This record gives sequence, C-alpha cells and structure tokens, in this order.
Amino acid sequence: MASLKSRLLYHAVKYQLARLARLNLPLPEYRRAREAAALRLFKLPAGVAVEAARLGQCHGEWLHPRTQHGRGCVLYLHGGAYTGGSCVTHRALAARLARASGRKVFNLEYRLAPEHPFPAALDDAHTTFKALSLAEPGVPIAVSGDSAGGGLALALAIRLREEAGVQPAALALMSPWTDLSLSNDTHHTKAAVDPYFPTRERLRIAALHYAGATKLNHPLVSPQYAELANLPPTLIHVGTLEALLDDSLLLATRMKAQGSDVTLKQFPGMWHVWQTLHGRMREADQSMDELGAFIACR
Repeated sequence: MASLKSRLLYHAVKYQLARLARLNLPLPEYRRAREAAALRLFKLPAGVAVEAARLGQCHGEWLHPRTQHGRGCVLYLHGGAYTGGSCVTHRALAARLARASGRKVFNLEYRLAPEHPFPAALDDAHTTFKALSLAEPGVPIAVSGDSAGGGLALALAIRLREEAGVQPAALALMSPWTDLSLSNDTHHTKAAVDPYFPTRERLRIAALHYAGATKLNHPLVSPQYAELANLPPTLIHVGTLEALLDDSLLLATRMKAQGSDVTLKQFPGMWHVWQTLHGRMREADQSMDELGAFIACR
C-alpha cells in the first residue's frame, strides 16, 4: 500500500505538472523551465562529486560516489520523451543511483529531437558505451535509464547484441517508454491518473519528433517490437499509476518468452519515475536502493 506521504506528494506533483502544461510553453522555454525546476527541487545527494566530461564525441558528466564498490560503472540515459531532459534535470537521480550502486555513473547529454531525430540519441548512447568499453577494458558497464532513457537503454542493448561485441553487464530501467506507436491499453486507461501524461498528445507529438522519417514501430524506436532474446540481465521498476505501465508489462512478458533474464516489479500507487523524489518518501528510496543493489552485484 502506498504511504500517506507518497499519496500527498502524488497530488502535489500532479498539480505542478498540470500548471506547467497550462502554460503551453514553446519547447526551448519548456526545457529551460524543467532545468530550473530541477535545480530548485532536486538536490544532489551527499557524498557524490560531479565532474564534467567528454567521451568520444559526446558530452556529459561523471558522478563519483564517495564509497565505490568494484571497478564497474554505469551509463545513465535520462528521460524527457526524447525532446527534453538533460544532465541538469536528471543529475540528482543519476547521482542517487551512483550512491546506491557504489559505481561511478556517466550521465550522458545525448542529442534531442526534433532538432536531432532518430537515430541521433541512439548513436550518442552507442558511441559513449563504446568509448567506455575501450577506456576500461573488461570493466562491467551497466546501462540505466528512465522513461525515454529506459527505452533508449534497451535499444542500445539490442544494437550491441547485433554487433556481438561488448555487452552491458545489466539493464536497470525505470518506467521505460518502449512503444512509441502508443498502441498499449494503458496509454488510454491510465491517462486520467498519470500526472505526466494525462492525455496522449504530448507522447504522440514527442514520438513523431523522435522517429522523424522512421516508422514508430521500428524495433530500435519502439524496442517492445524487437527480438528480445539474449539481452543482459534486466530489472524493471514501474508504478501502477502510469500510462506507460503496459510498456513495462508487455516488455517483460516478451523478454521472458524469448529467454532473457528479466525481473519486473510493480509499485502500487506510484506514478511515472517517482524515483525523482528519493529522500522524500520511502517508495522512491526503496526503488533506488534495489536498482543500485542490482547493478552492484553485476
């Protein structure tokens, strides 16, 4: 059962996001507003240092936990429906994952649509993963992401599998967006309770911006439709109050049917990427601790 605090925060999040949506800001202003809000609301957890960095042709930042376990690292891919989000908006979330896993995390600033449609974001993730594997041969590299970043992490793993080279040690996914064709039932049935996506319109526009000239059900745009065998061990966390619930449920079902090692956990009463409220409610802390422990043992 969801805690009282989480239920209060749910309504606060829903109110604030509805207020932002009513402003109907142009995309550049919307991006700036989300960054400003992130800096105001989400503080870096204690014990994590930030270092601006570049891997290959891609910019990002290393998040170094004070206490590190082993030699592994994590490539973090932020959410934002492929049209928003940045190192700034997701720094606190990625830093909490660094602390929970005891692994340094590279928080990637991948290119955004519509300026850079598919496959730009995937190319950036691929280039960065390759740079990490070359810089530290033999070191396990987990890939984690939330929302669009979760779908991008999965697409990256599929592309790397096809190359038969170095593979991610694990995938840790938070509410991944895996069906940009928006054909899943909960895209409709859960919209009324989802603070982020109360209608399909934002998702629909973002999907078209990202896909560009590529079909929405292309397996690297919507990895729900890909061949899902022989993928890295995967942990998926999703809330029951999100329009993207089926993206996780169907993904896990198809991965299991094709023999991949996947664990799905549903959090009752939680909404899209509730983990951003780590340090403020137990459900967010629990999820981050479990995702961190999953990465740490790989």
